[in-house]
This record gives sequence, structure tokens and C-alpha cells, in this order.
Amino acid sequence: MTAVPEFYLKPTGLMTGAAADNACAAGLAARLAGGPVAFSAADLVRRSGATRIVTTSSLPALRDCRQRDDAGRSAAIEERLAALTTPRTPFAGLLLDRPRLMGVVNVTPDSFSDGGRYASDAAAIAHGRALMATGADILDIGGESTRPGAAAVAVAEEIDRVVPVVEALARAGALVSIDTRRAAVMRAALAAGARIVNDVTALAGDPESAAVVAGSGAAVVLMHMQGEPRTMQQDPVYDDAPLDIYDFFAARLAGCAAAGIDATRIALDPGIGFGKRDPHNLAVLAELALYHGLGCALVLGVSRKSFIGRLSRGEDPDHRLGGSLAAALAGLERGVQIIRVHDVAETAQAVAIWRAIATA
Repeated sequence: MTAVPEFYLKPTGLMTGAAADNACAAGLAARLAGGPVAFSAADLVRRSGATRIVTTSSLPALRDCRQRDDAGRSAAIEERLAALTTPRTPFAGLLLDRPRLMGVVNVTPDSFSDGGRYASDAAAIAHGRALMATGADILDIGGESTRPGAAAVAVAEEIDRVVPVVEALARAGALVSIDTRRAAVMRAALAAGARIVNDVTALAGDPESAAVVAGSGAAVVLMHMQGEPRTMQQDPVYDDAPLDIYDFFAARLAGCAAAGIDATRIALDPGIGFGKRDPHNLAVLAELALYHGLGCALVLGVSRKSFIGRLSRGEDPDHRLGGSLAAALAGLERGVQIIRVHDVAETAQAVAIWRAIATA
């Protein structure tokens, strides 16, 4: 098991637009992962049990600290700052110079969000083409529901659901992601043209999955989930949800490196709603910038999720667009590069306006 980090470095003083430009030019701030969001300070966080011990420093002071602190701490801060500020390399060939949208195509009869509307090959393919036309940069195709309480689907059935859709959409020019936790499904979908694996178990749910991804050269999204879909919402417990998830990702990145999967092929998804109660979800969303310290692109999936209804007026999935957009834009304000969404056209419009303001 990977040791718990000696400390965490959480960017604060986030800004965009002219304020970010001016602060960066003056050496008072730095770009978060090379993107439009800058940070002017950081919290150095240590753990004492479930308690945080926090020291806040401006970015210039933190840089000075590197020069006068002990050599081990100085090197660690240097490494963490580099991870926070280095521009992300392309993900599956996709430049991350602007926010990207991952459109959801559920080829399932029991998805929480669209209730089997695209369960047939023809409907799923048509839906995927429509999402491409309205701004999806990636199509994420899944054949097994991972909603809370969902039962597992037979591997052969999952393959039968997704392979024709993957083939057709890849042939149409889509950058296709396969949303699965099974190595056999990954293998079949990659052979059919998928170029990204999106795994809710972070390649830990099937002993063969890491080898499949390593050998294929595919990109991969590692998602955090406490427990498994059937029972994950029964009693999720964390000492400190954002930091516990950080530790999980650090361990999975080490495991992927050992399996031959370079970090440049990896994006991280904190798994909002997967083994998390609303206070956990909100804490993670508020501290998304923390995860840039791991040096990978970030994926955020908040679209139509049940926490939106619980925090609002109990709306069903078809009436959670406003909350989905609000949560997605909060992610962009914290430097997230890829947003996983159902409502691509509406999200693309919201992102366009956010970008115009953030770069003004």
C-alpha cells in the first residue's frame, strides 16, 4: 500500500481573466495545470487523525520556502508545485487547451438518467451521433448501469450491448470511451475502436484490467468509488473525503505505473455520488483543485445526479439540468479539464460563456 503523503498542497486564491493574467505576469500566481484558472496561494495540509493542520502561504512565500526549508521538504514542495502547474498533455490525442465534454451513451435498460431510451443499437448510435453534432469531444459508451443499487450484468451481455455501438461510432469518427469495469469488455471494445477505458473501479475491480489497458496503449479514466454499486450508498464512511480520495488516487497511480501505464495516459474522476453522501460530495466538489497535485487531467461527472435533487426541490433526473450546469461550472472554476454530461448542447453553451468570461 502506498504511504499516506506527508502533506497535501491545495491551491487557493483561484482566479481567471485579467486578474489571473496580471497576477501570473507579476509572479504572484501560477496557472493551474496550465489552464485558464490561476492560483495565488496554497494550503499545506497535514493530517492528525481526522483533523487537518493547515498552513496557508502565498505562492511567492511558498517558493521562497523551498529555498530555506530542509532539503526533503523543499524537494517535495517543488515536485507538488510542478504537478499543480505543468500543462496537461493530450488525453487520448485530445488537446486539453480548453474544457472538453464527454457525452454519455447508456446502452442499458436501467440507467438512472435515461431509463433505457437508448438500449437498442440503432437508438444508441443515433444518440451518439447527435451528441457529436452538438459538441461532444468524447462519447462514453456503457452497457452496465452503475447507479446505486444496480445489479451486475453478465459479461457476454455487456459485450453484446456495447460492441456494435462502439464500432459504429468509432467508424463515424468519434473518440470513443468504454465505460466498464470488466477486462473482457475492455478488450472487446478496444478491438472495436474505443480509445479510452473509463473504469469506476480504477482498474482494481478485475485482476486483468490493468494488463489490458497497459498492452493496448489506451487512455484510462480512474474513478473513485467506495464499495460497489449494489451497496455503495448504504453507509459510506470517510475520515476526510477529499484527502482519502487523494490517497486512493496516489495508490492507484502507483499501481498503474507498476503495470506499465504512464501517468500521461491517465485522467482522474473523484466519483461524485459513488459511495458518498451529500456532505462528502460537496466537500470533494469544493476541493477539486487539490487533485491537480497528482499531475493528471481531471474528469468530473455530476450530470443529473441525485444529490442535485436532494439539494434542490427533489427533481427527477430529467429536471436536473440547472443543477448539473452549476456543478459543472464549479468544476471548471477549479481547473477540471473534462466534464462528463448527458445534456451536451446545453453544457457546451454554458462552457462557451464561461470561457468567454474566464479569458476576458
